[in-house]
Amino acid sequence: MFSFLFYQWGAPTFVYLLLLVTFIDFFIVQKMDQSIGKQRKQLLILSLLLNIGLLSYFKYANFFIENTNAILTTAGFKNIAWTHVVLPIGISFFAFETLTYAIDVYRRVHKPLKSVLDYYTYILLFPKLIAGPIVRFHEIADQISDRSAQDTFENRMIGFQRFVIGLAKKILIANVMATVADASFNASTTSIGAYNAWLGVIAYSFQIYFDFSGYSDMAIGLGKMMGFQFIDNFNNPYNSASITEFWRRWHMSLGRWMRDYLYIPLGGNKGSKLRVFFNLWLVFLVSGLWHGAAWNFIAWGAFHGFFLIADKIFLLKFYARIGKFPSVMITYLITLFGWVLFRADSLTHALSYSKELFQFRYNLSLHNINAYYVFILIFAFLFSFGALSSKIEKLQDQIYTGSLLKSHVYVTSIVLFLLFSLTLIFVISANFNPFIYFRF
Repeated sequence: MFSFLFYQWGAPTFVYLLLLVTFIDFFIVQKMDQSIGKQRKQLLILSLLLNIGLLSYFKYANFFIENTNAILTTAGFKNIAWTHVVLPIGISFFAFETLTYAIDVYRRVHKPLKSVLDYYTYILLFPKLIAGPIVRFHEIADQISDRSAQDTFENRMIGFQRFVIGLAKKILIANVMATVADASFNASTTSIGAYNAWLGVIAYSFQIYFDFSGYSDMAIGLGKMMGFQFIDNFNNPYNSASITEFWRRWHMSLGRWMRDYLYIPLGGNKGSKLRVFFNLWLVFLVSGLWHGAAWNFIAWGAFHGFFLIADKIFLLKFYARIGKFPSVMITYLITLFGWVLFRADSLTHALSYSKELFQFRYNLSLHNINAYYVFILIFAFLFSFGALSSKIEKLQDQIYTGSLLKSHVYVTSIVLFLLFSLTLIFVISANFNPFIYFRF
């Protein structure tokens, strides 16, 4: 009920459509589980078409029509009349989890849920509904009917700690980084200059990390407080020594989903090298398109797919020779160029912005860089790269697993209370700044 009200508050126009599609899909999968042979496969295809069709219409119809009209205009034909489709929030995460449910039941990884209300709980569970993590059905199925093992006071405290950490990431770091990132990317690329361009993309790299990982921490924390165990979504991605490693650490639930439900069915690492490279590249094209219906997102996916292939061909050997720290810095630099594609308004804008990174113009008047921003930037850098130290990584693990809270309960509780109070003050006083992944 609370998940329904949460989504209705954010997207009242679409909540009943999602309820209807989920209701129909539940009975399709129930029937599929009772079927064998050809009928079983046909019902799986029906479920997949229902959910992929919903995603395709709302997320990609505008993109398809706009590009079709561009071709028609060039050829001298009349454009297709079209009413712009509004994108429901969280539609990509909704679709991936409904697909997961059907595929897991089809593969007999887990039996289907007995009640449609349980299915609504899995799909619409509000902490992870809007921006993940993507929770695969078989990982949470048993928790939907029985959370008694997880529903303890200790877990509620650990969950609250995780929630506060995530909220602080968003409010105290990501929103501050956003001011500089937005100013750079919203400025004219004909006059921004290298200084502001680099400052903007570095700020954005920290903004998107602390924004998205902050949301994931909040979702994981809220889930734990309610007796659910969600998988981690981030593991110090900027500590990666290759793009291959980066994708094992960044948005891990998406990476695992793409591996198990797309890459492996395509053949995975089997077959010729050319086939493996094609599979990798295709998966990341799909990943880019999943993030957004625009050419710059497709280019972003192709960009990362290219470096994954380059890792397999020669880069991993090169990184092994130069050592960990230089490899981490090179990998971070590669991700920065990728973030330009991701953040830009269009592919044209991304190319213009990338060009400015190498223009020897230094317009210092674009940003008002004060002591507070520098302080937060240093914190962002330390929190992003600090886990390169094994001692800091160990401390971080203790915080996230709750072992530090158990052993230093009074001190940690006071720190959590102060941090939570500070974030609430900033929430009340600052302008509304939505999570980046709400748009996906």
